[in-house]
Amino acid sequence: MDFIEECIFNSVLCFLWITYLWEAYLSYRQRNLYKSVVKVPDEIQSILDQENFEKSRLYQLDKSNFSFWSGIFSQMETMFILLLGGMPFVWNLSGRILSRLGYGTDYEICQSLMFLVVATLYSAVTSLPWALYSTFVIEEKHGFNKQTLGFFLKDTIKKLIVTMVIALPITALLIYIIQIGGDYFFIYTWIFTFSVSIFLISIYADYIAPLFDKFTPLPEGQLRTEIENLAASIDFPLKKLYVVEGSKRSSHSNAYFYGFFKNKRIVLFDTLLEDYVPMNEKKDDNADGDQQATDGEDNVSDQQATDGEDNVSDQQATDGEDKKENEETLSEEKPEMNEDKKNRKIGCNNEEVLAVLSHELGHWKLNHILKNLVIGQVNTLLCFMVFSFLMNRTELYTAFGFQTKSIFIGLIIIFQFIFSPYNELLSFCMTVLSRRFEFQADAFAKTLHQAEKLKSALIKLNKDNLGFPVADWLFSAWHYSHPPLLERLKALGKTD
Repeated sequence: MDFIEECIFNSVLCFLWITYLWEAYLSYRQRNLYKSVVKVPDEIQSILDQENFEKSRLYQLDKSNFSFWSGIFSQMETMFILLLGGMPFVWNLSGRILSRLGYGTDYEICQSLMFLVVATLYSAVTSLPWALYSTFVIEEKHGFNKQTLGFFLKDTIKKLIVTMVIALPITALLIYIIQIGGDYFFIYTWIFTFSVSIFLISIYADYIAPLFDKFTPLPEGQLRTEIENLAASIDFPLKKLYVVEGSKRSSHSNAYFYGFFKNKRIVLFDTLLEDYVPMNEKKDDNADGDQQATDGEDNVSDQQATDGEDNVSDQQATDGEDKKENEETLSEEKPEMNEDKKNRKIGCNNEEVLAVLSHELGHWKLNHILKNLVIGQVNTLLCFMVFSFLMNRTELYTAFGFQTKSIFIGLIIIFQFIFSPYNELLSFCMTVLSRRFEFQADAFAKTLHQAEKLKSALIKLNKDNLGFPVADWLFSAWHYSHPPLLERLKALGKTD
């Protein structure tokens, strides 16, 4: 390497370590709270008892310790890959595989796709032990996991296949557009990525999610009527209401809405519904002459530009866990799931569901989703524009051990490493903006006279998901896309 290449490479390594040490320091501060605050603080004794406080403290402490060790592994893995030339090795390996298949190195798109396949498989293998431990040790220990090992592995393989089916053609088209786009290819790539995003959002719930989850319409009843009336009162174009049996995968709560223009749909997880009974359980109960009402419902969540999922009960960014469901048969569930559901009352009642839904619809009414979409697209366009100026700089490739230039490798180097300081800053700014949007959505719910019920729902959901109500101010400011529970309750009380 010459001097410039060494500066580039060492600067990337330096920033990666700065970021890691900063994150480790923040986690250390929060972990100390989990260890030291063992009794319910006076200001929250009225909303949380000692038993639930201790459960949440131990759960978050276990998650924090797990994050510490997985963070060390991830950092060391990244260092070894960069220092030992892991990326050039995989790129050359991809070329050798293609040559055996009769394709030369001039087939850049094919080699890029092979690189993507190999890298994805490597990532899947190295991340599997951590995912297994998180699911079958931590989540199992604290009563959230409802999956069997067989179901987990089948689900993991299915996700991997779906990811490849989607990612490979998109990557190929993106590289092709850059190849033929000329000096202004960044405009065409931006249009392409925007179109792909809209397309995937449009088909996700109808064609992708059903591969993993079972969707059933929310039954007719008081709750459905009240939700429809609420949507109509603020001109929300609600077309369909679904319930997903998330309890087959986890007892964590979640919900989301999707759709464009006049075709909005809401998907509610059954774990958010206090009295919901899955259809298969309902049939069994009917056979015994014991029927239960299945008023489904919940809070739709999403202030992201992609209309994607957002954990409603998640007051903290650290509570962000994958809570998708499945459409698998009852035999693939853990045997104790049904009994656990009956013994432990979770979720919100109808009034609380409407309050949370009022908050979530506030994100739509206040154009938070549109604002995030605009920010995201402007950022994407700017990044592709800068990429167009840097992609032909040979020193960027040689700094990471590559002897030739490749569009796909350039995308990885520039977007993942060169842009990393900008990405960190943007992430923090979006976190600040997200918290602001949350307070605004709470204020909107108050205008619908839902403040007290929203408070009650937030407290319940925090308990159900074992959210720890005490947060270090610096950790919270950097990580929490949702304000901590106490801040939201105080804000709700001020404007009643």
